[in-house]
Amino acid sequence: MILATLSVFSALMVVLSRKPVHSVLYLIFCFFTIGGHYLLLNAQFLFAVHIIVYAGAIMVLFLFTLMFINMNQDAEPVKSNLLKGVVTIVAGCLLLVLTTTVIDTRDSLPAPSTDYQIGTVANLGKALYGDYVLPFEITSILLLAAMVGAVMLGKKVKE
Repeated sequence: MILATLSVFSALMVVLSRKPVHSVLYLIFCFFTIGGHYLLLNAQFLFAVHIIVYAGAIMVLFLFTLMFINMNQDAEPVKSNLLKGVVTIVAGCLLLVLTTTVIDTRDSLPAPSTDYQIGTVANLGKALYGDYVLPFEITSILLLAAMVGAVMLGKKVKE
């Protein structure tokens, strides 16, 4: 419950914060709290990938972009109150639709799994190198071909 509250609070602060750097820092905190949910679900691999990819790489990209464009209050366009009202009404309608959808489908959800080791790294490895070894290897060959193609396209041609 505490982790969910922190997740919602940090997500709200991302939207409500006036300074873009503070929004990015709240977003990083939100990603860590969501990663905590993965740990509670016993999905250690998803936690590690989530932290490395989102809180690491994507947030660094966001921070570099923010520093590069140098946003300030003078460059921000003024939005009319009518536009703000319309956006608020549309967001409220979307929230209402999502809430009713969740409430309607809550009773038809399948029973939770009793296998608590389903998200562990060991089970993921068994699945990747057991049942799905052929698609896994084909994907690795496809990625290798894409890397070779990128190197060939980026290579300078000598005249």
